[in-house]
Amino acid sequence: MIDMMVTIKREDGFHARPASELVKIANKYKSNVFIKRNNRTVSAKSILNLMSLAIRCGETIGLIIDGEDEKVVLEEILKIF
Repeated sequence: MIDMMVTIKREDGFHARPASELVKIANKYKSNVFIKRNNRTVSAKSILNLMSLAIRCGETIGLIIDGEDEKVVLEEILKIF
């Protein structure tokens, strides 16, 4: 299991396009992927869940990945933050 903090560096924050990219990555693999912000944890396999977090540039969020392909998932996800 990978449990780490990630700072959002995208100037426009984490809007629909990067959220959609994250959902595609999360659904492509077997691992479970979760995002934590302000005491809320949501599945990264749902765009509605991700958008409900309203993540902004400069914020630090939690990233949890658990599964047999977690390292590959992490590499792909870090590219979009």
